[in-house]
Amino acid sequence: MGTTSHHFRFTPKHPVQPEIAVYGVQGVRVERISGNGGNWRVRIRAGVVAGQANLRVSVTGAKPASILLDLTLDARDVAEDGTPDFLRLEDEHDEQAFRQWFTYLAEAQYFQTRNQRPPEINDCAALIRYAYREALVAHDGPWAASARLPFVPALDGASKYQYPHTPLGPALFRTKPGSFRATDVDDGTFLQFADAHTLWRYNSHLVSRDLSRALPGDLLFFQQRTGQEPFHSMIYLGNSWLRPDGKRYVLYHTGPDGDDPGEIKRLTVEELMAFPQPEWRPTPSNAAFLGVTRWNILRRNVE
Repeated sequence: MGTTSHHFRFTPKHPVQPEIAVYGVQGVRVERISGNGGNWRVRIRAGVVAGQANLRVSVTGAKPASILLDLTLDARDVAEDGTPDFLRLEDEHDEQAFRQWFTYLAEAQYFQTRNQRPPEINDCAALIRYAYREALVAHDGPWAASARLPFVPALDGASKYQYPHTPLGPALFRTKPGSFRATDVDDGTFLQFADAHTLWRYNSHLVSRDLSRALPGDLLFFQQRTGQEPFHSMIYLGNSWLRPDGKRYVLYHTGPDGDDPGEIKRLTVEELMAFPQPEWRPTPSNAAFLGVTRWNILRRNVE
């Protein structure tokens, strides 16, 4: 179900504000109860998960009542880019929360030793998948204890949903062409794994080939003519979270090379622009540079 709000009016009149609890579906919550003269209205946020929600209404001196809401899947994809609208973070607060967590979590891995990092981070796409997924979880105490981060910043999380509580479950990444259809939920179109090409082709969209247009959390993609893995990705961090110095940074994992497991590198924009191999410079004149891309979940309007 797309995140929507519904109002309900309760009668007969009662002078005491009712207490309302919601059960049954992840993400459904009471946003506001308002009223006067004994007429009460409640604003319910539906969340993104389909199912049956039970609203239990209690008022002093009256028998509790229940209301059942049937929430159905909202399969719209207004951009027709393959990403369902229920995943898009249309709210400015949610977008900034995602960008902040995504860039912090990625950069934090640069300052960790290899043994402290999650074992899954073994190439450029894996670093991006990790930071993307963890940016969308509930950043609570148990998560903080397991994340092994240098510190846990006091940042808000996205409010629309929390991974993996969406109709897609843990399968975050689109892997096939086409706009979103309801059947995509469980036919293997979305998976937990995606390589750099899949992240570029099906999960993000082009913003510009001008790096100055990048926002923190955007991605840079390259397609090289040599090597077994031609597609490569970098994260545009913007300012550093852990060593703020006023400079803008990019971050990437070099990937394995034979017995060498590779490493995470963090370069300033100026260092990347002057990289010794020109095929790695994010400039419009470099045919290997595919451009600055932005996550489809941050796409608010059809562009």
